[in-house]
Amino acid sequence: MSISSAAVFCGSRFGVRPEFHDAATELGTCLGQAGIRLVYGGGHVGLMGAVADATLKAGGRVTGIIPAFLHDREVMHEGVTDLTVTTSMHERKALMFSKSDVFVVMPGGLGTFDETIEIMTWRQLKQHDKPIFIVNIAGWAGPLLAMIESAIENGFASPSVRRLFHVVDDVPALMRALHGAATPDGGNVNVDHF
Repeated sequence: MSISSAAVFCGSRFGVRPEFHDAATELGTCLGQAGIRLVYGGGHVGLMGAVADATLKAGGRVTGIIPAFLHDREVMHEGVTDLTVTTSMHERKALMFSKSDVFVVMPGGLGTFDETIEIMTWRQLKQHDKPIFIVNIAGWAGPLLAMIESAIENGFASPSVRRLFHVVDDVPALMRALHGAATPDGGNVNVDHF
């Protein structure tokens, strides 16, 4: 599979650990250097802004998609390659989905959780088969993963939902997985079985 664009879901805040900001900057730099377009929520604050700024600094392309009502709250990033202002969150998510080959989940809060669960649900319902990666920087995703395990243990989800996404520990592991997915023969990594 060819990967030319990646949707990144992450916080509009920086979080309390410096590793979060460092990883966001590293991700943006790696995407820019790899020629993978960043598709994200269009904000210029928090980890969102850090990923976008680093991608641009590395010579990469950035597509920002932001709903009009968040224009001021998330301080719309005017410096991205292209920016779309939508009328709703639903339109924002649909555009991010359509413009992305892969989904990357970085540290974040409720909005990040919402986007992550929705894109997993869409994959479960066979609305897409695009890879989903959770980058578990400093263990931040532990509670999210535990919630999914709890749903399985309590009979609300099939064990097969574990195959809807892949967990990697850091940005280098993510980039190795993306590189494997982008090679003609799948390289050493098959993202469908990562």
